[in-house]
Amino acid sequence: MAEAYIIDAVRTPRGIGKVGKGALAHMHPQHLAATVLSAIAERNKLDTATVDDIIWGTSSQRGAQGADMGRMAALDAGFDIKASGVTLDRFCGSGITTVSLAAAQIMSGMEDCVIAGGCEMMSYTAASADPKNPPTMDAGNTRLREKHPQSQQGVCADAIATLEGIDREAVDRLAVTSQQRAARAISEGRFNKSVVPVYNVDGTLALDHEEFPRPQTTMESLAGLKTVFGMYMDIPVDDQGNTYGNMVTRKYPQLEGKVNHVHHAGNSSGVVDGAAAILVTSEAYMKKHGLKPRARIVATANMGDCPTLMLNAPVAAAKKVLEKAGLKTTDIDVYEINEAFSVVAEKFIRDLDLDREKVNINGGAMALGHPIGATGSILIGTALDELERSGGRYGLVTMCAAGGMAPAIIIERVEA
Repeated sequence: MAEAYIIDAVRTPRGIGKVGKGALAHMHPQHLAATVLSAIAERNKLDTATVDDIIWGTSSQRGAQGADMGRMAALDAGFDIKASGVTLDRFCGSGITTVSLAAAQIMSGMEDCVIAGGCEMMSYTAASADPKNPPTMDAGNTRLREKHPQSQQGVCADAIATLEGIDREAVDRLAVTSQQRAARAISEGRFNKSVVPVYNVDGTLALDHEEFPRPQTTMESLAGLKTVFGMYMDIPVDDQGNTYGNMVTRKYPQLEGKVNHVHHAGNSSGVVDGAAAILVTSEAYMKKHGLKPRARIVATANMGDCPTLMLNAPVAAAKKVLEKAGLKTTDIDVYEINEAFSVVAEKFIRDLDLDREKVNINGGAMALGHPIGATGSILIGTALDELERSGGRYGLVTMCAAGGMAPAIIIERVEA
């Protein structure tokens, strides 16, 4: 089987995902996606006519985020019309899945040059949401709801914290650590290799730095925040008497009246806009075009878990991808587990008995934000940058996704 190599990884800075507040919120999503596609082509002097495919991740594919963003953004970026594109949705896991599929195409010999990545403008999806119809993962499918009730993600996070006995102090402590590590990474320029500036249509600068972090965060400041997901418990989601709360307690009746609400804005992922792209090629293409690899894709895996709790699959996905790679947890130098909610990362660390100094070394989504369809690709690039900075060998990236899923990937740094 052929090897699949990561040649380069780029991403935008993440802008606050609110219209009127975020520096990127006025943009068309295809424009933001085109930014990273243009950058990766220019940085690597790509003849875009030789790009076999663009595999793109976008979770909320409606309106301006619909219409196959992978293809349309490539055209907007000035790619040759021969470069095809497809857009997929594995919710939060989309940006890992695009890279995994790119690797599979190359390792199978079907393609030689694929750009993977994703884009999500949460400012757009929030502005276009219908407040009269609360979003549900089952899209209102009452038959599916009877089989697998699926609640709001924050409610699920609090339910998991309750079941696992993870308290407010633990989730807040991890949130403070995330902010501190992100601040250090930014001040030391650890993201500089991957981050590319975003420009407006008229050529003026829109954003060249992370907009979301709050480095002043402390345990005391977080203690002053009210938890927010308790208010979701009684919100009706249909006319059958279902609420976000009872869609959890129907499956886990021991939680009835006992959910300990520990999550709030400070220990949950930030709502942001962002995009990322990763260039993946075969060895033959790389040599023919004079490119140098930065990493080898070692293994990928996907795992499903309970859809009702929704957020618990990363541990199983990590175990599966480690087994595929023939590695142990201690072999991994850099772990990136998306901080969708603090409890997800905290449970991941505890269940796998990990060295906390290896996990989310440069902060995570609680500090930097989580642009749904792009985050997986962002984290792969972040892991690669950290492996190069520290001289580590292996990086493992995984994240929870709605529906009770988690993709995972292991990369190996290639010596320069």
